[in-house]
Amino acid sequence: MANDTRTRILETTGLLLRQRGYHGTSLNDILSASGAPRGSLYFHFPGGKDQLVIEVTRASVADVTERLGEALAAEKDPAVAVHHIYQSVGRMLEDNQFSLGCPIAPVVLDSPTDVPELAELCRSAFEQWIGLLRDAFVRAGVPARRAHALALLVESSLEGLMVIARATSDRAPVQAVADEVAALIEAAVLDGAGRNRDAAISAVGISSPGT
Repeated sequence: MANDTRTRILETTGLLLRQRGYHGTSLNDILSASGAPRGSLYFHFPGGKDQLVIEVTRASVADVTERLGEALAAEKDPAVAVHHIYQSVGRMLEDNQFSLGCPIAPVVLDSPTDVPELAELCRSAFEQWIGLLRDAFVRAGVPARRAHALALLVESSLEGLMVIARATSDRAPVQAVADEVAALIEAAVLDGAGRNRDAAISAVGISSPGT
């Protein structure tokens, strides 16, 4: 029963954070929505709201990181993998009736600089997600600098698209951008392959001057 109460408090907090952000979510809101007595909240989370929000955010980041890593590993072609990621985001938005987006964006927008651990957690999350994308592009042959820029493009477009889709109650913008971004990544991979091939040919020519 104690674990059920703790889980209920965590799940309720995660939902409210995604809807209202850090400052818009109070302990009274959490208690009211979860139906948990105040004493049980402080029993499970003696650090109060900050401890609770940090735990919820850490779990959300870990979940997104795992799913992103699995999606990128499931496809050899990063353009296909990224297209699937956009589709997954579109389905997520539609499934929750466009009421929820990125689990940490509302927290970031609230600028919780007075909770350094939470601010660092959000910064690290984006660093991880961008890094996973960048590494997938590099493995496909895209030069590191361009791979990083493409990863930033993918992550920033997803964050913006979630806001647009929620405002319009329409996943169509996500689908439209998915096609464009996938085409861009495919072109970058082909360009990288061409550069690598040319470099290999040049190296052979230099090492074998008599041919």
